[in-house]
Parts: sequence; C-alpha cells; structure tokens
Amino acid sequence: MKKIIVMTMMLFACISYAAAQQQAEIKFDKVTHDFGTFSEESSVQSCTFSFTNVGTAPLVINQAIASCGCTVPSYTKQPIAPGQKGEIKVTYNGKGKFPGHFKKTITVRTNGTPEMTRLYIEGTMTEASEQKQ
Repeated sequence: MKKIIVMTMMLFACISYAAAQQQAEIKFDKVTHDFGTFSEESSVQSCTFSFTNVGTAPLVINQAIASCGCTVPSYTKQPIAPGQKGEIKVTYNGKGKFPGHFKKTITVRTNGTPEMTRLYIEGTMTEASEQKQ
C-alpha cells in the first residue's frame, strides 16, 4: 500500500513539474512612445505597442489599465499562441486638458512572465493658435 501511495505522489510531482515548464512570456518591441510636440487642435493621438509571445504556452492579457481617463488602451482579447504577435493600441485624448508636457502609464497584466509590464506614452501638447481676424 505504501508503494502505491509513494508511486502516486511521484507521478503527481512529475506531472506538476512538466506542467510548470509550459509558460507564456511576453516581449514588447518597445515600452515607451513619444508623440513629440503636437497642437491642441489635433489633441487625439494614437500609437501601437507590439509584443510577441516568446514562451511555450498561450499568452492571455488579463487587463490593460491606463493611469488617466484621457488614455484608453485596447488590446488583443484572444490568447496569443507561442511565437505569435499581438498589439496594444493606446489613444491619448488631450481635449480639455491643459497644454504642456504629459507622461502617462499603461499597466498590462498577463498570465505569463512578467505578470505585469508598464508601458509609457509622453508628448507635449501646444496651445491652439488663436484665430486671426
């Protein structure tokens, strides 16, 4: 009886170890984007962060949260197979915001390693030129 219990425990340990070896891993092409200088008249700016699943299991993005309501991330909802690419599109809307430099953070949480990655966008919005009379 002891042999059966020991063998069962060893089998469970081996299966658990093998399953732990399969893990998704996210790798971004870049983690910062600079919009440069743009006018308040064109206050909506967008960029795309591309990533690859360099792990051995499907990658799932659980959430992408911006540090401010003026920044909206949208991301690939389907699992990303190993070796495949995905995107996170980030839109900044400076309408109604004070002109000047800004830096915003997007926190991305996944089922892989690393579990959390921070993406950054920044730029400088200049005041709209006054209408000439």
